[in-house]
Amino acid sequence: MFGLEIKEIATITMVLFAVIDIVGTIPIVVDLRAKVGHIESEKASIAAAIIMVVFLFVGEELLKLIGIDVHSFAVAGSFVLFFLALEMILGIRIYKEEEEASSASIIPLAFPLIAGAGTMTTLLSLRSQFATINIIIAIVLNIIVVYAVLKSSAKIEKLLGKNGLGVIRKTFGVVLLAIAVKLFASNVKGLFV
Repeated sequence: MFGLEIKEIATITMVLFAVIDIVGTIPIVVDLRAKVGHIESEKASIAAAIIMVVFLFVGEELLKLIGIDVHSFAVAGSFVLFFLALEMILGIRIYKEEEEASSASIIPLAFPLIAGAGTMTTLLSLRSQFATINIIIAIVLNIIVVYAVLKSSAKIEKLLGKNGLGVIRKTFGVVLLAIAVKLFASNVKGLFV
């Protein structure tokens, strides 16, 4: 009913969880907390959710406006995911974001850490394969996890330790790499139709 599918929701939730990589960004969150004193978890989570849902609906129209089809965007997205996965697995920095933030809520937390380029690309790529309602539910589920992690980032860091965080980051990197390959394979045919 209404296109709701538990399997789809679970798949999309895992994909977004891997792309957002909120557990992997705990060291960045802890560093931000040390710099600015307080992180507005609620504000960051709500802003990220709004950015993602708005882009889910407006993103495709924006693409049509500039003359790009969803398959092309999905293939381009698979490359972005591929490089994000390489960053996570190899521990290198390919994408450099601007540092220096005066507050730690909307920038840099909601955007670009939570709802960044990789997340936006993934959302449009997922839209070409899954029902929109399932994607929205997955976004909400991820935002709940993001909020919980932001609220308890210091506790999680102490619990997992540096090595534990590294293992989780690399594991999700491999998952993301497989998703990137699948996304490329399923959309590249659409470029030549």
